[in-house]
Amino acid sequence: MVVAFVFVLIVLTILVLIAQARPERPHRVAIKQGWEQLQPLLVRLPLALIAAAFIAQLLPEQAIADVFGEGSGWHGILAASLLGGLLPGGPMVAFPLIIIFLDAGAGTAQIISLLTSWSLLGLNRMAVYEIPMLGTRFTLARVITALPLPVAAGYWAGSISNWLQ
Repeated sequence: MVVAFVFVLIVLTILVLIAQARPERPHRVAIKQGWEQLQPLLVRLPLALIAAAFIAQLLPEQAIADVFGEGSGWHGILAASLLGGLLPGGPMVAFPLIIIFLDAGAGTAQIISLLTSWSLLGLNRMAVYEIPMLGTRFTLARVITALPLPVAAGYWAGSISNWLQ
């Protein structure tokens, strides 16, 4: 967490120095745009984290560890891939739930499968946006193409995680 914060701080410092060197110095525009992007998060993020805390109290940790733990292997990766595709909502819903799963003992490979599936195969996004706007044929081609990716990502993540230990 500290490493990520320091990295973002270094990148921000570099970008500020580059912006300062430009003749028009776009700091005010950047600060205004940043504030506009931050405002919705100031309401959503605390509510999402509180909701996640309630969900954490309702979900049995042992069941999560059994289904999505490191020892669940391929079954856990497949279950996580399925759950990720069915998981509704955007990052304000998905990431607090992922944190709950991690805290309850879910494995790295399983969480990466879940997150990859949520990103690529979100059923709600398909129904609400993709099929109406892009058509069924395109959506089916994309989904069939992306279907093996969450399982593959989980398998590779598990291999890398084992190699790093």
